[in-house]
Formats: sequence, structure tokens, C-alpha cells
Amino acid sequence: MEKIRVENLSKIFGSNPPKALRMLEKGFTKSEILEETGMTVGVNNASFEVMSGEIFVVMGLSGSGKSTIVRMLNRLIEPSAGKVIVDGQDVTAMTEDELVKFRLHNMSMVFQSFALMPHQTVLDNAAFGMELAGIDKDKRRERAKEALAQVGLSGWEDSYPAQLSGGMQQRVGLARGLAVDPDILLMDEAFSALDPLIRTEMQDELLKLQEEHKRTIVFISHDLDEALRIGDRIAIMDGGSVIQVGTPEDILQNPANDYVRAFFRGVDPTNVISAGDIARDTIPTFVLTKEGSLRTTLELLSGSDRDFGVVLDARHRYLGLVSTDSVRDAMEAGQKGLKQAFLEDVTAVNMQDSMQEVLPFLASKGWPVPVVDDGNEYKGVVSRNRFLRTLHRTEEQLDQ
Repeated sequence: MEKIRVENLSKIFGSNPPKALRMLEKGFTKSEILEETGMTVGVNNASFEVMSGEIFVVMGLSGSGKSTIVRMLNRLIEPSAGKVIVDGQDVTAMTEDELVKFRLHNMSMVFQSFALMPHQTVLDNAAFGMELAGIDKDKRRERAKEALAQVGLSGWEDSYPAQLSGGMQQRVGLARGLAVDPDILLMDEAFSALDPLIRTEMQDELLKLQEEHKRTIVFISHDLDEALRIGDRIAIMDGGSVIQVGTPEDILQNPANDYVRAFFRGVDPTNVISAGDIARDTIPTFVLTKEGSLRTTLELLSGSDRDFGVVLDARHRYLGLVSTDSVRDAMEAGQKGLKQAFLEDVTAVNMQDSMQEVLPFLASKGWPVPVVDDGNEYKGVVSRNRFLRTLHRTEEQLDQ
């Protein structure tokens, strides 16, 4: 379900934004407008949707417009044109009073700088947003404690920022954003000032919190590894424009242009593309009724010129993998049931598993790897040929 919709959003920094907008419509570039008018195009006609409960990463190089666009979502920066629609409400049309309430109750922001007040305790820092919202002192302290517990800072409530490491200070900043229990969390380069190990730790913390609460998160980053690690979908920006929006797998396999292609060059596709992305329902399936017929299964496999078949229950859940050889061996041994023909040591993988996680099963066994969802429902198989073709095609896309 759509949570945020951005429609033709633009921001011009300078004395006469309407003039610059007209020049953009006529095809003038960002550099041409700067040279002729002295005005800077921060964001140019950006449109995208953010779905409820997803982590939506906006990334690009310095000056691409990513931090400007996130600040226009809550109007910390006023748009020059376009709309921001949140849950059907036009944020760009809100009065000042409506906007203050919206920021306090619906949308929190976590910045790169920790912005903690040194003279206040960790608890008071975490409760600061609720204090601005006018929430009762006892209630805000209780909620601040809960938020600090969520980010692993129980027991540090009475400490001061100077007593905390950088990673712990950023956890306080995250707790402050969580304490107001927002529907939407905006994070602007929130972890970029941290050391690499602490940054990874904070990414893990964010993913854990997201698993528990499923907030809608717009995360700004210049770090591709970070975007691939946490993002459900990614928007790539360049020169103020949104160039491409998609899942990491979509963008990796189908980059929109040379800029996006260069961004993703060097990325190991086996860590990005999942089993579900490449699984295909290309081999016969058999629904197990009672014991299942060995002879019928063998005839169907032979008739379809396939060496393997997948056995499912009536609800399409995966049970096992058989081959012409295993079925024939079971028949010769006097077995009656199809279960006795199941190949041993077959491991089904989850559709969310990466190609890297599937590779050991393909490398060590001669059969295709079954792919299932969280409920064990069968989604297809990954064959060795399919794996290699995907890898080859992706590398060709990035090398073009």
C-alpha cells in the first residue's frame, strides 16, 4: 500500500525560482541555469512512491539532491514546485500549525550529526521530541525508556552524551526518533559518520527494529553497500533528478543508463540477486495423494523428457525431490510409495536467500535446488544453467 507519493517535486535555490523552472521546462541543464541565472537546481521534477512498511533508500553522489529531497518530505525545505502526498494528505498545502502537528506525530527525522544536548541526560535527550509535542512528563519518560530499550541502551538513561561512544550517541538519536512512535522515519546519512564496524551494527539494529515494527523508512545514503544491505527499494539520483527506482535486483540486472551502471559496477550480483528472482517452474510437479504412484511418476518424467520432479502436498507445499533413477530404484526395491523415492540430502532454499547462499547446493549436487517461501510453498527451482546464465547476463549489463 502506498504511504508517500512524490509528484513532480522541484527545488530551486535562488532569487527567482519560477524563472529557473521555466528554463528547466525548455530543456536547459542544471549547469546552464546556474551559469545564466546564478540559481541552483537542487531537485528537478522528481516523482516516486514509497510503500507502507518498506525501507526506501535514496542514494547518489554529493550534490545529487538526495538530502534536499528528504527535507522536502516534511517541508524543512520548502518545495519550489510539486506535491508530497502522505496518507492522502498534501503536505505541501498544510498550514504552519498543521505542519507542526504532522512533524511531531507522523514523521520523525534522524540526522547524520547526533545533535544531542550535552547538558541533558540520555533519557531527556530521547524524550525531547515528545517534550516539544507537549506530552506529559511521566508519559514521555516512560516512552523514552521503551525507545532506549529498543536500541539497546537500557541502563544508560542517567548518563550524559559525553560518556557515550559515537555509536551509542547515534542510538540515542535513533531512540529520540522512535520515541514519538512515528508512522514514517526519515534518516539522512544517519550512519555515515560512524566507523565501519559500528555502522554495520547500526544497520543490523535498524533491520531488527524494522522486523518488529514495520515503519515506513526513507533512508538517505551515498554508500552503495549500505543501500544494498538495508533497502527494499532504491532511488538513484544524479544532478537533482531521480534516474531510476527499483529493487536492488531490478537495478542491478537492468540499469537505466551509464550513470547507474557505473554505480553498480563491481557489485557481486550473487550477494544481491535472490533465489526467488531466478527460480523457474521448469520441472514437473506431482501432488502427493496417499502414497503416490511410482509407475505413474516415472512415466510422466520420461514423457516430459525430464530427469527430476518436485513432489508437493495438496496445498502446494514442498515435500521432496525425485529423479527418474530414484523412482526406478524404489520400484526395483519393491517400494510402493513415492516418499521412498525422495532424493536424500536435498535442501530447499528460501526465496529470500541470495545466489551466494544457493551456490554451495548447486556446486555439490547434480540436481536443481527447490525454492520455497516462508510457508514452505513451492516457488520453483534454480538450476545450474539458470544460475550461470543470470550471472553472465548481469555482468554483460554492467560492462556495456
